[in-house]
Amino acid sequence: MLEGLLTVGQRYVLDQLLEVPPGSRISDLERWRKGPAPRGSGPTMIKALDQVAEVMGLGMADLGAESVVPARRLAELAKYGMRADASLIRRHGDGRRLATLLATVRFLEAKSVDDALELLDLLMATELLNKAQTAANKETVRKHPRLAKASARLAVAVEALFESDGWGGPDEEPRVAEVWEAIEAVVSRAELRAALVLVNDNVPPPDAAAPDDWRTELVGRYTTVSGFLKMLPNVIAFGANAEGAAVLQAMQMLPDVLAYRSRLPAPLIPAKLIDPAVVNGAWKRLVFGHPTHADGAVNRHAYTFCVLEQFYRHLKRREIYADASSRWRNPQAQLLDGDQWAQVRPEVLTALGLPENPDALLADHTRTLDAAYRQVGGRLAVNTEVRIDDDGKIHLTGVKAIEEPPSLVDLRKRTAAMLPRVDLPEVILEVMSWEPSLIDAFTAVSGGRSRLEDLPVSIAACLAAHSMNVGYRPIAKTGVPALERSRLSHVFQNYFRPETLAPANAPLVARQTGLALAQAWGGGMVAAVDGMRFVVPVPAAFARPNRKFFGSKRGMTWLNAINDQGMGRGAKIVSGTIRDSLHMVDVIFGLDGGELPEIVVSDTGSYSDLVFGLLELLGISYRPALADLPDQKGWRISGDADYGPLNTFARGKIDLRRVRKHWGDILRVVASIYTGTVRAYDVVTMLQRDGHPTALGEAIAAYGRIFKSLHILAFIDTDETYRRDIKHIRNLQEGRHDLARKICHGKKGELYHRYERGLENQLGVHGAYNFLLPDLAPGAIRALRDPDAADDEDES
Repeated sequence: MLEGLLTVGQRYVLDQLLEVPPGSRISDLERWRKGPAPRGSGPTMIKALDQVAEVMGLGMADLGAESVVPARRLAELAKYGMRADASLIRRHGDGRRLATLLATVRFLEAKSVDDALELLDLLMATELLNKAQTAANKETVRKHPRLAKASARLAVAVEALFESDGWGGPDEEPRVAEVWEAIEAVVSRAELRAALVLVNDNVPPPDAAAPDDWRTELVGRYTTVSGFLKMLPNVIAFGANAEGAAVLQAMQMLPDVLAYRSRLPAPLIPAKLIDPAVVNGAWKRLVFGHPTHADGAVNRHAYTFCVLEQFYRHLKRREIYADASSRWRNPQAQLLDGDQWAQVRPEVLTALGLPENPDALLADHTRTLDAAYRQVGGRLAVNTEVRIDDDGKIHLTGVKAIEEPPSLVDLRKRTAAMLPRVDLPEVILEVMSWEPSLIDAFTAVSGGRSRLEDLPVSIAACLAAHSMNVGYRPIAKTGVPALERSRLSHVFQNYFRPETLAPANAPLVARQTGLALAQAWGGGMVAAVDGMRFVVPVPAAFARPNRKFFGSKRGMTWLNAINDQGMGRGAKIVSGTIRDSLHMVDVIFGLDGGELPEIVVSDTGSYSDLVFGLLELLGISYRPALADLPDQKGWRISGDADYGPLNTFARGKIDLRRVRKHWGDILRVVASIYTGTVRAYDVVTMLQRDGHPTALGEAIAAYGRIFKSLHILAFIDTDETYRRDIKHIRNLQEGRHDLARKICHGKKGELYHRYERGLENQLGVHGAYNFLLPDLAPGAIRALRDPDAADDEDES
């Protein structure tokens, strides 16, 4: 059917994508699939935008393929087209070949826009804003001694000026010469003039919104952005909501501003070319000059960065968006609405237990919160672990470790000695034998049945090589077909992807749930989410700087979930070390099979009132660790209630009117996340502006403060089981991370993937770091070692 949408010319163009052009070593399809090198630079941005123009120029978006073929089938064809060799695609018949190419190009349209905007994000975050701020800080430190000395001289002069008020009689004004004589007795007039010049040059005027040091440094990098900014608004079609409309219009006019040949001294241009309304705050000083430029001229370089910085900020908040993208599109347009919302509304609200009218629900929460304050406050007198200081802040003694009896220490030692010594590849093969459906999950990207012999051996070898981060050299064996290097590379490229790794983990999760020992550990309905940092020493679009975690290099975060039965349930790659709370909900709703957890535990970095509200509305109890308890603020609904020693703590007031006012929109947002219509990350980004919630975001946060307060009250109550349960699963996850660090020992634990897809595949393998239990029935496990026998390694 897709073939029938194409004209003769379009068929020819698609077939040419498989051919290698003269002077090139790869086909256009392979070049587009690979994309530009992930470097944050102006020339790389130009290459990325050129690719967007090439892909969009084919005009495949206008054919309406989505109305002819189900989206799922298009996605399957695109996945095959993104991985299969050009020679393999060329062998297919006309119908399959052209359908695959059409679906692949449609996928590449979104991917190319994604790649270009990811590179813009990388460039702005690491090469422009970060380096400008660093340079400005260094300059501030360099100037500080001179500025302090100059300020001290001016202070002496001002002090002498004030003292002159008492000179002479009541009706006699001091003479200027006398004042200068008093000043020059301490500091010379020349030194005073030099100090005044220095202060004026380095201190912004009183009406400036903020110091412009980093902006000044940014303006000096004009040549980095001028080239690609002439292309960006013309190549990618952007849209904007009311908050971003003015900035988007200024960005669309920017190519004309950059191309204008001015007769004024560089970098000045006539003011008629710009939109002065978008020049705000400290940018005014740089754009219009201080004092203002003659004839109302403006600084082209400063105006360019003024528009670009605001455009980038609105783009990050999705107030400016690209509909052709899959990651940077408008999340509001993706929310359930109209007939679609009406169809799923009853079912979703029933599943989540949310009413159409919130009054009864909010009244119940009001009673619950009020009772919790009174009950916990009443028990503070006998709670020796909690202390309320004079400022009303809560101080909690840490959970004390339960002392281990000597018998338990000896049992652990003897059990470890009894474990058989097995190589990691053997362990993987043995686990694969427990669950045959695990192998079935590794399907070829072509969708056909695999004809490879000993495929499980090749899969186990790939799992071992990538989990240990050692590559194929120590694993591959010449003469063994299943372990030939070319075979392992083929299997990893064609059988390893998120769409196969997640289903492969699902049967292991189900198996673990049925084991009695795992059930003694927990019910599997509690999950912990935390990040593990990896250094990425090669240029990569998702790598970001952070000296605390990565030193002078860059890196990324593997945000992963584990349940209380020791099984990894899902993960997500996060650029740099961005706040986990922005991505945590996506990890929870992207778990590898099984039911959603009832309780989610995280560290303090994932905490926010907004996440509290979203998770509670989604039917999940959120219990983050509280490392900064004295600084926490409690929230109350009853303003005149007396909670005794907790009155100061409960100083926040929850406005339920906001929740009632936005309840309809709250339900629509929550249902859109629950059904997978929109990513939770995009929703969380949409509901905040510069760290402050929107009106809808504030309503969800207000709802979340009810449960945040209940969580803190349960955390400090006399029963420490609540705190111990949180600490237990966090320790379990730290144990998983320790295991991962020991296994992933190759290349110093650093990941050398330039592209996110390759990293997804390798870290998907890392998802195999689980505390998986064997069947302990007699005869079902390997022979155990004698705990009193000497270790083979010790004998050698």
